Amino acid sequence: MDTFTLVRTEHLNHNKKLFGGQLLKWVDEFAWLAAARDYSGSVLVTRAMDNSEFRFAVPNGSILRFHIECMHEGTTSVLYSVDVFADIPGESVEKLIFTNKVTFVAIDEAGNKTPLKKRGCGA
Repeated sequence: MDTFTLVRTEHLNHNKKLFGGQLLKWVDEFAWLAAARDYSGSVLVTRAMDNSEFRFAVPNGSILRFHIECMHEGTTSVLYSVDVFADIPGESVEKLIFTNKVTFVAIDEAGNKTPLKKRGCGA
């Protein structure tokens, strides 16, 4: 799944570049949207994110593309990879700015792990 967003003034840090916390919010939210679509009927929560490395500063006006893929399905959890590309104003080629893996776990009403409602990775 690919989704896009625009970096605007309210997303910038004190250095007038994209705030890392905002990028992490989008990564979590957009990966969850992909997982929720793949596993409709399951209640999914974020369990973990792998290493977060911000490779390049991203200026205002950049268009971000989030490429999200299901990587592995377990009994109660599922792992997604997220690659973020920036189409920076004035540049002709989009740039890979961030990669991460996000794990979601299915829970019941009490917050206990529960088996995923099988639909399958990317189904």
